[in-house]
Amino acid sequence: MHRSILYVEDDILFGETIEEFLIQSGYEVVWVRSFEAAMQESYQREYDLFLLDIKLPDGDGVAILESFRKNNINTPTIFLTSKQDALKQSFREGADDFLTKPVDLEELLLRIEAVMRRAGKSQKFQIGDVTCDLESLTLQKGDETYILQSKEAKLLELLWQRRGKVVSKEEIFEELWSDADPSDGALRVYIARLKNIFGKERISNIRGVGYRLEA
Repeated sequence: MHRSILYVEDDILFGETIEEFLIQSGYEVVWVRSFEAAMQESYQREYDLFLLDIKLPDGDGVAILESFRKNNINTPTIFLTSKQDALKQSFREGADDFLTKPVDLEELLLRIEAVMRRAGKSQKFQIGDVTCDLESLTLQKGDETYILQSKEAKLLELLWQRRGKVVSKEEIFEELWSDADPSDGALRVYIARLKNIFGKERISNIRGVGYRLEA
């Protein structure tokens, strides 16, 4: 399953940009535009992350978070705001992070992943038709279940975190073999197996440099 985000933002153009980017990055996004809609939606289901604007036409994001926390909804929360004077209050209510507008999209993605990682919610993700669960070291593709070795799981996590970008072999060696001599042969075996599972088009070999995951 895709990780889910409840996104609260009343600015249509800004909201469309963020929603499209997060969906392309592999998230399920439910976008609402008001305090009332956010409150209604939050009690319909559980989310992996709340992404909140502070200033809304019928209230503000800090009040939303205050209500969530009073009702023991402890979902990780990031604010996107241009209203600096409310940030201290937002952290008192239990916010995990914030970004000021205009938002750098790559920074937003990194902060979301960091917050989810701290909350223990970053171990499951979707790549194409494969559900990845790094906590249990399993990949599910239709009726097939694949068990990963620990180094394969570390390699997949690194490629996922840097998806769309080239990860150098040096970075991979440092991550997978920090306590031992790196094995180029073993790396090729891991890459070949991941390609067999995800499809050769998903993982590109950048000759002489490294590998890139297209998620």
